[in-house]
Amino acid sequence: MTEKVAVSDRVLTVPNVISLARLLLVPVFAVLIGVGEDGWALLVLAVSGASDWLDGVLARRLGQVSKLGQMLDPAADRLFILVTLLGLAWRDVVPWWLVLVLVLRDLLLLGLLAVLARPGYGPLPVHLAGKAGTFALLYAFPLLLLAEWPDPIGSVALVLGWACAWWGVALYWFAGVLYVLQARQVLKADAAQASHPSAVV
Repeated sequence: MTEKVAVSDRVLTVPNVISLARLLLVPVFAVLIGVGEDGWALLVLAVSGASDWLDGVLARRLGQVSKLGQMLDPAADRLFILVTLLGLAWRDVVPWWLVLVLVLRDLLLLGLLAVLARPGYGPLPVHLAGKAGTFALLYAFPLLLLAEWPDPIGSVALVLGWACAWWGVALYWFAGVLYVLQARQVLKADAAQASHPSAVV
């Protein structure tokens, strides 16, 4: 049986500071990838990936799970993925169709948020598949950037990078489908409650 985690309204927490720092690294990475500083760009990606794991662990262990953190962490992930994708596509490291596939999924979730917000519901809980997809993509990007390097590093990184990218895309969309199904259940329950108010004690 899983233990229920208390969610607070705190703003200044260690995990939230880490998530904010990850957001601040987004423009740094964009500049580095734009000017061709691949080594430093790889370091920023590695730090971002590590901090994404660290803030979740610290939030649970320190009892600092917060509503802000539950919004800030996935927002930082998605922004980093978007900017990284655009930078790599602009450099012809990844194809533009990969950008489109991932952006369409995030647009789907934005639409879900808007639909859920009408009856007063907040964002859905982050699903394990979505988190795993995000991790896979955050591993794929530095590997695909390393694929630009000479062999044998480039060849190995290319294979591993695309393996992570395909897994990331599949899990990303699988989680998107799960969010749609969860939203549908929430909205159906809300409609049933509205049509039978006397059933609510």
